[in-house]
Amino acid sequence: MTQTAALARAALEGEVRAGARIIRWLDDRDEGGVEALEILYPKTGRAFVIGITGPPGAGKSTLVSRLIGALRKRELRVGVLAIDPTSPFSGGAILGDRVRMQEHATDEGVFIRSMATRGQLGGLSRSTFEATAVLDAMGFDVVLVETVGVGQDELDVVELAHTTVVVSVPGLGDGIQAMKAGILEVADVHVINKGDLPGADELERQLHVNLETSERDDEAWKPPLVRAVAEKGEGVEELVDACFAHREHLKTSREDALVAERRAEHFFAAILRDMASERLLTFAAEDPDGARLLEEVRAGKRDPYSAAKVLLDAFETLAGRAR
Repeated sequence: MTQTAALARAALEGEVRAGARIIRWLDDRDEGGVEALEILYPKTGRAFVIGITGPPGAGKSTLVSRLIGALRKRELRVGVLAIDPTSPFSGGAILGDRVRMQEHATDEGVFIRSMATRGQLGGLSRSTFEATAVLDAMGFDVVLVETVGVGQDELDVVELAHTTVVVSVPGLGDGIQAMKAGILEVADVHVINKGDLPGADELERQLHVNLETSERDDEAWKPPLVRAVAEKGEGVEELVDACFAHREHLKTSREDALVAERRAEHFFAAILRDMASERLLTFAAEDPDGARLLEEVRAGKRDPYSAAKVLLDAFETLAGRAR
């Protein structure tokens, strides 16, 4: 048995250090991570993945910390992936959500990892899907994914999570209307955090109006609205109940199979894009014509669109000859 295979087997037995190392490999695009994931992936599909998204300053990290405590009281093992902005110098996560969740650091039933977006749009790290699969295979019952908080474009979490929780806070005002076509509409559960602040009643009214006017089938899930004060632990149990109610709805309506298919397809497409991009860039760097095209683009002598098409056509021709 190779070292990678042994590490994957250890992860399947729930060994945290093994899982952490595999996730690091995947985040660094190390080939060992891919080899380990090939062993782990067939054992996935058991964890309940909950995405926590919303604007910066909504108190998502505090809410996640409270959720960990509530889930642990129910004797569930919890994995947490906290996606942070990327340092422009080191390429690493700069907010360090693990620092805010230190109260759970010594709990063997909790795994917390901060991951950098590394320039990825959509609020998630490009290896978040892979890390979620690792935690799933390790036997964690619930995986919480806290997105970076980039606002309306933060929609990738919908493709990853079984249940998407959108956190709002008082003080957004007309921003609620602007966000209506974005992250608010992808919510399976709405949370008003800092619900004891001025403006919370008005925010709740606006959200109710949006929910009532949204077009949904009679049998479709109606996103509940939970009011919480995460700092005080208020509303957290209600939020957990709402998430599990949505999970039960997915099972009884048989939508869980569609969600699984959507997640698998998105995961496959993301990997395919990465692999195709890497191969094309390698081809461009090694092929004389590719290098010439790149220089022409840099010098402004050729537009990048026609250059990309020429390069892609050349790559397809080469691939055809190889077959």
